[in-house]
Amino acid sequence: MAFLALLVGGALPFSLAPFNYHLLALVSVAGIYFLLEMTCLVTKPKPGFAFLLGWVFGLGKYGIGVSWIYVSIHEHGNAPPWLAGLMVLLFVMAMALFEGVWAWCYAKFLRPVAKKGSAIKGSGPIIFAASRVFLEWALTWVFSGFPWLFAGYSQLDGPLFTFAPIVGVLGIGFALAVSAAYLVQLVLEKPALRTRLVYLVLAVLPWAISLVLGSHNWVQRGQEYSVALVQGNVDQSTKWQQSSVLPIIKNYQSLSAPYWDVELMVWPEAAITLFHHQAGGLIEQLETKLRGTLVLGIPALELDQKGTPAFQNSAIAIGAGEGKYVKRHLVPFGEYVPFESVLRGLIEFFNLPMSRSEAGNEVQPYLRSSDLDMAMAICYEIAYPELVRREGANADVLLTISNDTWFGSSIGPDQHLQIARMRALELGRYLLRATNNGFTAVVDEKGKVAGILPQFEAGVLYSRFFATTGQTPYGKYGDKPLLLLALFLLLMAGIFRVRGRILPV
Repeated sequence: MAFLALLVGGALPFSLAPFNYHLLALVSVAGIYFLLEMTCLVTKPKPGFAFLLGWVFGLGKYGIGVSWIYVSIHEHGNAPPWLAGLMVLLFVMAMALFEGVWAWCYAKFLRPVAKKGSAIKGSGPIIFAASRVFLEWALTWVFSGFPWLFAGYSQLDGPLFTFAPIVGVLGIGFALAVSAAYLVQLVLEKPALRTRLVYLVLAVLPWAISLVLGSHNWVQRGQEYSVALVQGNVDQSTKWQQSSVLPIIKNYQSLSAPYWDVELMVWPEAAITLFHHQAGGLIEQLETKLRGTLVLGIPALELDQKGTPAFQNSAIAIGAGEGKYVKRHLVPFGEYVPFESVLRGLIEFFNLPMSRSEAGNEVQPYLRSSDLDMAMAICYEIAYPELVRREGANADVLLTISNDTWFGSSIGPDQHLQIARMRALELGRYLLRATNNGFTAVVDEKGKVAGILPQFEAGVLYSRFFATTGQTPYGKYGDKPLLLLALFLLLMAGIFRVRGRILPV
């Protein structure tokens, strides 16, 4: 069973970018439900063994899905292969604990059982799906969160994508889990014809609802604008060297020269390696060339509360625009080092450029471009649905700048783009994404790629986009309705479990 758990866990990443075998997410989720149910039905319920199954499922999921971290640690952190491999393994094992703890809780507290210990028919799939919602929600905030490899991302180009503007990526995961678990229940229970039909209807229902929702428009397009997204393709190994400062600036100016009259231009995260206070002359020079607005990533050096200089990963709008944004959700090890007194200096990876950064304020004003309100997310922040929703739901357009050069030609940049596309679909907003070496893209309000540059090439993506008005249900309410529903279902399951009664389907 453990080997099967490893296989079905490893199948999940193949449902995501760049592979996009959408139905493998259904297979993966159905697989772990089947294994947990078999564990409890064939033997007496053993939460300890359920934990093992969940943990091994997580090993497969994260072992394949986040293998790109190796590139960052080995190639850019200069850790030897054995050490980089060990660090990735430890990370995968730690992340798999989330799946293990979830499986233990499901087997011990949540799985519906009757008084004599037999399985309660019909309600298990709903409780299973509700518990998966809380697992993925926890991954958005526990220990700062790692909201990666959610099953719902598999449906961005799949049949269930229409749920995203209503219940977000977590809601898509709930729909997938309901469908997968009821299909398994048909096999496990071998129920009477009437019950079999009920289960089949419940398994198909999410797909049918999504089909009906497909034609609905939640937002309206407004004014159209022109945009130029600049991809510098700067070598990460030399980017932060002092001798690279001027060549990088000339590179971006050269690429941008044909587009100075565009309404909005965007340079990527830390596009230039001067600090903000050092770049006054450059900014003045750029403003004389611009007809519209330039948003550029630029590091800042500010004094923290103790009076110690601290880096800030920031973006500014100049020309016809205004405003400054400072990254709020920092990347562990990349922008700050946990247990710094112990780890700092052990290997070069723990002393990467900008790894002493300070987070920006939780609430910050929009970046402005003429009459546009632009909600910014820098790099990793785009993976946090609630963080983006809080400001993006009322903005005219979403901006995200990144530097996925850290992950080379791995699957990481593909996953990152897919996540960004989901934010556009959830909120019904165009998303403009500028990166150092790909994927630079324009994503429309339906989450579809309207324009993209190839990886590892310097270039400019010139396109048009629309400001959008109105709010999607997800933009207005976020995850709260789904979490309340899941909580209600779990509380009801607990009550019926204590009383030894059957929970209605």
